[in-house]
Amino acid sequence: MPIRKLTYTSNSDWPAIRDWLDGRTDPGASVDATVSAILADVKSRGDEAVAEYTAKFDCPGFTPDMLRIPPEAILTARDAVPADDLAILEESIANVRSFHERQRENSWFTTAPDGTVLGQMVIPVDRVGLYVPGGQGGETPLISSLIMNAVPAQVAGVPEIIVTSPPRKDGTINPYILATAALLGLEHIYATGSAWAIGALAYGTASIAPCHVIAGPGNIFVATAKAQLIGSVGIDMIAGPSEIAILADESATPAWIAADMLSQAEHDPLAAALLVTPSSDLAQAVTSELSRQVALLPRRDIALKSLKEWGACLLVADMETGLELINKLAPEHLELAVTDPWAMISKIRHAGAIFMGNHCPESVGDYFAGPNHVLPTLRTARFSSALSVNTFCKKSSIISTSPAYVAAHGDKIARLARLEGLEAHARSVDIRNQEKG
Repeated sequence: MPIRKLTYTSNSDWPAIRDWLDGRTDPGASVDATVSAILADVKSRGDEAVAEYTAKFDCPGFTPDMLRIPPEAILTARDAVPADDLAILEESIANVRSFHERQRENSWFTTAPDGTVLGQMVIPVDRVGLYVPGGQGGETPLISSLIMNAVPAQVAGVPEIIVTSPPRKDGTINPYILATAALLGLEHIYATGSAWAIGALAYGTASIAPCHVIAGPGNIFVATAKAQLIGSVGIDMIAGPSEIAILADESATPAWIAADMLSQAEHDPLAAALLVTPSSDLAQAVTSELSRQVALLPRRDIALKSLKEWGACLLVADMETGLELINKLAPEHLELAVTDPWAMISKIRHAGAIFMGNHCPESVGDYFAGPNHVLPTLRTARFSSALSVNTFCKKSSIISTSPAYVAAHGDKIARLARLEGLEAHARSVDIRNQEKG
């Protein structure tokens, strides 16, 4: 198995590891230019541009009147999905909803003895756009992404949620996406994808209303479009290729570790799968298991390329050194495949999601447990968090002061304003006290 064997002994080894992993981040200037042109076209021509791009890349003959998925088609898709699958989807939705309900923030107010009222009002945005990749030709839809993005928006109280997903060759959207939308109670579904869908969600068209926040994963064109729209709309995050780091001791089962590494490697040739361990025996056993298991995968070509370019077994002297390296990696997904993960949790500073122990594979969080699987990548877990209810809310500060407050503090406020050279600011306070006098 062509997987790197690296050693981390101290901070001096980090720059080489960092520089290697940073090779996953550069899309190239051509993507930026292409996406910029697409966004400008969609902003100018609306539905016509969206339909033309959709016809060119996804569905020949696509026209603007095919954009909106009729409500009856959503219900028909739900009825066509096997009942057992619907039950699983319903349970997953319930678990995700239960977790995110605990994230809801309340507005709050404080009152001082002089009657001053200060507070924070938490308000959902008016409209959210969700992007759902269709997968290979629309046949491997990211159903879980729809759940993970829609549920926190609903818990936040967003009044209107719009979903876009690229159509299949016949202009339809995979029935599992539509069935999931039906279970979530979503009605505004549009058959379009890539950067032109993001442009439509941001700028609005005759068919698609403009959104205030756009969320959802996608390819480099989707990610670049979202990046270019920062400042015009809110976005969830700029997601890079997926990644997993597994910190393992001798208690870990090599076959399980290999399976978990492959669960990331099959995503994308740029996905990173890293094992951090003080055990050279475990590293060798995992390498052997990777060779055996990858041959069994339908997406083995993708997984092999990922492992060859971005997979590694990183040997450390001990678990303390391993924890130091993990915090530098700041991985999207971190598995603690150790005897006592709870003894380590307080030492983890940077990770998108942490999976505790040998019986908690990352797939548990991807699909079912409840926490969000939209996580910071490319070491951004150093300063970013998982997608949450807060992604779809905004906060307004509330300030209510009395004449007595302005009289008591006006001179101090005016002095601060004049120190900054802002005379009009100072006078806006002075004039109230002068008129009172």
